[in-house]
Amino acid sequence: MLIELTIGYPNWLSRSIGHPVTWMGRLISWFDRRLNRDSDAPETRRRAGAVTVLALLIIVGAVSIAIELSLTVLPFGILAVALVASTLLAQRSLFVHIADVADALEEGNINAAREAVARVVGRDTTDLDEAGIARAAIESLAENFSDGVVAPSLWMVVVGLPGAAFYKAINTADSMIGHRNERYRYFGQTAAKLDDIVNLPPSRLSALLIIASAYFTRGASAASAWKTMRRDASRHASPNAGYPEAAMAGALGLALGGPRSYAAAQHDGAWMGDGRSEANTQDIHDALRLYASADGLLIAIVFVLAAITVLA
Repeated sequence: MLIELTIGYPNWLSRSIGHPVTWMGRLISWFDRRLNRDSDAPETRRRAGAVTVLALLIIVGAVSIAIELSLTVLPFGILAVALVASTLLAQRSLFVHIADVADALEEGNINAAREAVARVVGRDTTDLDEAGIARAAIESLAENFSDGVVAPSLWMVVVGLPGAAFYKAINTADSMIGHRNERYRYFGQTAAKLDDIVNLPPSRLSALLIIASAYFTRGASAASAWKTMRRDASRHASPNAGYPEAAMAGALGLALGGPRSYAAAQHDGAWMGDGRSEANTQDIHDALRLYASADGLLIAIVFVLAAITVLA
């Protein structure tokens, strides 16, 4: 976690060899092109999707286990494992991407802000105004705190490098083929269901971290975050994303969620929070400050767990 927080995943390395998530994505695309045939019956496509996820997990699991076993036998090999594991976290990159949105809005460049927020959200961004851009950025920050930081960290604590690798494989599969459109309605069912399952614990933990951090963050309300999470999290279309988003909305006095457009189709999402829906650049900065506090608390918890393990 400290390696990724400090140096992230260098752009030159990404340009040179790609990223573990992009490698997983290519593998998923390979199976998608070969097994997801429009002419097949729904049950056949459902089974093909299950085979795709199973093959993905077998390959990712074998590679990650081999890496962990081969490196830990070397002197200081645990540091090498940590370096590899850091590529599966997104603390630094998430902060940078959301800060880019705020920077573009502060410069008055609405088109650059739309392009920046399009890198971190799946919704249509071409017609978003400043408030819509700010809300989308804050919602993405909250959801990706769970998906990109807490979840891989949690599964890494539980199962080591393979745990984080398994999680990223499932999460990547869900983001690519877990959609409810015609092409992936059946082929992506296994990926979507597995992603819901593996995100159940981290999504709740993410919300609790945001609530706890709001207590120590100037201008944030832990009480409102707790109240909003309990009342509004279940209103979200996702069984998991609503928890960190509702906690963030309550903590900052905002209303997040609401209607949004995906692939030119309008979706009437529920609102979470009783505050302003007209978010602005300052709200993004406040959300980033709360995110940094929550991430710091997560690192502290992992440090304590590591110390207990060593002392035991």
